[in-house]
Amino acid sequence: MDDEKDDDNNAAEPERSAAADEWAELTHECLINILSRLSLEDRWRGAMRVCKAWHQACKDPCLNSVLDLECHFKSTPELPRFWNLEFERKIDNMLESVVSWSAGSLTEIRVRHCSDRSIALVAQRCPNLRVLSIKSSPHVTDATMAEIASGCPKIKELDISYCYEISHKTLAIIGSRCPDIYMLKRNLMNWLDPSQHVGIVPNDYLNACPQDGDSEAAAISKFMPHLLHLELRFSKLTAKGLTLISEACENLEYLDLSGCANVTSRDIATASSNLKKLKTFKKPNFYIPRSVFHTERYGHWRLYDQRFQTDVFRI
Repeated sequence: MDDEKDDDNNAAEPERSAAADEWAELTHECLINILSRLSLEDRWRGAMRVCKAWHQACKDPCLNSVLDLECHFKSTPELPRFWNLEFERKIDNMLESVVSWSAGSLTEIRVRHCSDRSIALVAQRCPNLRVLSIKSSPHVTDATMAEIASGCPKIKELDISYCYEISHKTLAIIGSRCPDIYMLKRNLMNWLDPSQHVGIVPNDYLNACPQDGDSEAAAISKFMPHLLHLELRFSKLTAKGLTLISEACENLEYLDLSGCANVTSRDIATASSNLKKLKTFKKPNFYIPRSVFHTERYGHWRLYDQRFQTDVFRI
């Protein structure tokens, strides 16, 4: 019995050797074509570990023009470990590797939890960048975003949601140096009911929610008048800021003001009348739970209930 198994194994050896020789004889172009059909995860966790030739092929600039981790973050529940420095270093390392391998060809970056370290390298080596999405990056600052504005003037889409070290200064300099920008996402965490973030996002970061909504709105209206898509969920802008945006950004087709507690139905109506091209308008619409905690913290919503003249706002 054992002899038969040995014979089978010996017979299979030439076949495996022949198959290995066929893969080894693939030209670099053919190998790149094959690897391009794999997902990012399959290349990083599988193909790169096969052999030296495959490892080098995975570093080809053709395979590193896009770094999109957003689908992975969306498919995984937010975890506390995402907010620690160790995880941030891993994201930085990955981003820095792709930047280096891209040889200037990187056009899209969609990551989370990166820092100034990797974004500074992006600013230096990615002149063709069109999309930059760095949601939930607490250690990306205005200073590094100023470098992005100078080094990546072709940016068209920018997502700096939940980045609380970034202020209206970044909006101003990006708008002035990136004239093709048409999409801006500047969403904040739900500060009306932060319970969904408690235990995951550090408390000190939750408490650092930007307060200067009107300053950001002023920067958007002055330096990004050609926007088509704007998201400001849970922004603290008031009627003043909304008016500035609606008068300056006349080409807006998509506007999301979900959770913007400091604007009223009258403010919304005025903005709508100015934005003739608007196709999608997500308006503030809250349901405040009837708990003692929320009644004490958000009792002012009794006033908003009257101002909006709607039965949606319940305390």
